[in-house]
Amino acid sequence: MGSSTDAKSTEHQHIERIHAGNMPNSPIYNFFLSEVVIQSASKGIVTARLQLKHNHVNSKGGLHGSVSATVVDWIGGMAIATHDLREKTGVSVDIHVTYISSAREGDWLEIEGKANKVGGSLAFTDVRITKLVNGEPAQLVATGTHTNTAIFFASGMKHSL
Repeated sequence: MGSSTDAKSTEHQHIERIHAGNMPNSPIYNFFLSEVVIQSASKGIVTARLQLKHNHVNSKGGLHGSVSATVVDWIGGMAIATHDLREKTGVSVDIHVTYISSAREGDWLEIEGKANKVGGSLAFTDVRITKLVNGEPAQLVATGTHTNTAIFFASGMKHSL
């Protein structure tokens, strides 16, 4: 983890601001991601770390699948926001998560989101969730893909996160 004296990129500062602004307005992000630490951000790429707590695990003590899906949703949106420093990340259209292994309470995860394509109406991201051993990525836990868009609801109001 970088020291507090490390210079943060414009994208890193932007994502930290968006994340902090989203926490009070998103009960699910606040519940699962209030302690996430954004490690780095550049155009289209965000890396974060999260230590698993009791609220992240299922009844068997392993990382809950809903947490992995939430992480894919969150970091995918953050990667999109770094692409052009946009304020809104859109609405999820499609999320796929492949569960490869697990992690337990107390384990640290590294989460990486990449915006593969950000267009006028759709954005596509890839996500990797890796368990850290001795502070280094060691075991792939899950991968995901995430598609976002801004959509119109029946009321005609444009909705974006």
